[in-house]
Amino acid sequence: MAGAAQGGAELFFERLTIGLHEAGEAVLPVIRPEPARVARLRAAGLGPLGLRYGGPLDLLTRPRAARALRAFGAEVAVAWMSRAAFHAPRGSWTLIGRLGGYYPLKYFRRCDHLVGNTRDIVRWIVAQGWPADRVAYLPNFVGDFASIAPASRAVLGVPDDAPLVLALGRLHAVKGFDILIRAMETVPGAHLVIAGEGPERPALEALIASCRLGARVHLAGWRTDVGPLLRSAQLFVSSSRHEPLGNMVLEAFSAGVPVVAAAAEGPRELITDGVDGVLVPIDDPAGLSRAIARVLAEGGQAMAAAGRARYAGEFAEPVVVAAWRDYLARVAR
Repeated sequence: MAGAAQGGAELFFERLTIGLHEAGEAVLPVIRPEPARVARLRAAGLGPLGLRYGGPLDLLTRPRAARALRAFGAEVAVAWMSRAAFHAPRGSWTLIGRLGGYYPLKYFRRCDHLVGNTRDIVRWIVAQGWPADRVAYLPNFVGDFASIAPASRAVLGVPDDAPLVLALGRLHAVKGFDILIRAMETVPGAHLVIAGEGPERPALEALIASCRLGARVHLAGWRTDVGPLLRSAQLFVSSSRHEPLGNMVLEAFSAGVPVVAAAAEGPRELITDGVDGVLVPIDDPAGLSRAIARVLAEGGQAMAAAGRARYAGEFAEPVVVAAWRDYLARVAR
């Protein structure tokens, strides 16, 4: 994997490699070195190999990866997203490309099989001409947050008696946090906490000030305590304009928190509207505001319970790791 220091795809790479290792598989993580990621993998008992994973002029990563895979005795190699697939070597192993989005398939042309983490990504891959019998759906898993203690509201700046609406993600235009902030104008009394960091912070701070929401909308910065944050909230909101999966929805399911989401690709697939969440149109602050107010007024307990059941049956670590182990055994040469 040649991912960034932070991000949902990168974190799931760590969770899956560690989960497979703990289940008894021999796993060699080959990554672009990132100190915190290396430390986490080593703490789990893995020995990650660091390679550059540069641009098209990087002529060393592919042969070095090939030597490492041969020395490891690899039966299957998984290329995690586009850059890793571009540098992935062919060999005696089965080469799988794993897609967590709608990436150009030209980067995966050396792969024997492809895996998508949503059914819509799988459908899209086949629609591009990839043989259907060489594409598989394998979902992500997230941690079990049901019994985690909630985060401190005092630290977040939220009164104990105020409804807390939580959003998570990089502060980027694609996440639609501007729409969510505007929606909060007409949800009196509720506080919004957005946990994340990114280039849109100055614009969002200006929007919060112009909407006179400084007392009720809090930009909490990058946080690693997702479980406690969710457990402190009455509602989780995904306002993304584009979201191939939405690990955050799965995390809210796990924590037993009701979900309101803009109907981007991933949330639209994950959520059954009115059963385990509420879907609203993308870029619709009025519709989002109405949905937030309704769920806060009603409590959302039935939806939260339905989401938790979805998590336990489809997106818990034992379920997904078992599916990956079965798949890897079937495709291994």
